[in-house]
Amino acid sequence: MTAPGQPLLALRGVKAYYGNVAALKGVDVEIREGEIVALIGANGAGKSTLMMTVFGAPRAREGEIRFAGRDITALPTHEIAKLRIAQSPEGRRIFPRMTVLENLQIGGTVSDAADLSADLDRVFTLFPRLRDRQHQRGGTLSGGEQQMLAIGRALMARPRLILLDEPSLGLAPLLVQQIFAAIRTLNEQDKLTVFLVEQNAHHALKLAHRGYVIVNGEISMQGSGRELLQRPEIRAAYLEGGVR
Repeated sequence: MTAPGQPLLALRGVKAYYGNVAALKGVDVEIREGEIVALIGANGAGKSTLMMTVFGAPRAREGEIRFAGRDITALPTHEIAKLRIAQSPEGRRIFPRMTVLENLQIGGTVSDAADLSADLDRVFTLFPRLRDRQHQRGGTLSGGEQQMLAIGRALMARPRLILLDEPSLGLAPLLVQQIFAAIRTLNEQDKLTVFLVEQNAHHALKLAHRGYVIVNGEISMQGSGRELLQRPEIRAAYLEGGVR
């Protein structure tokens, strides 16, 4: 269990590189149990890199990553997953030749097999479309359905913390609303802690308890979702011309 007042996930001074190019330049981020925390920024700012660094790919060269008080900076990716951290990556990365059901079963391999049926019911209740398409190949689903499947697959691991990388990317506005409503439900009803990387700053900050802004691999701003939505520099950089 996480000690009272201690972040569930904490990154301290984290630096990560692609070759000799610094992608993260001393990042400090913390997420407390039961929160939704959003990370926003422009393309190439380091959002996805930060999320992938939590899972050790790329590995943090400097700094420390702690989960539930434990240093996981040097742990192999498969060991990190066993700690009940799950990820829905950018681009979904489902298995297109496998059925919806098979994709979900793969997501449940790190949890107790006895829980499989209940976990499937939980995912199908959250995303009824997946129940209707459970015997359909993943590659034949629409983009929105594939995103639901990617999130559902992550949920099969019964995570304490879920990392969602660009869940609204490429989706029609109605499907974006459905995905964000599902995230809110997971947080409010299941008390799931969520770390959300998003280009859609309006939806992300409206949903999040707190947010961080990353610019060129460094955290430039942080605050509550409501506070950041009202900041004129945030509105100018990420909201002008978009949804208010």
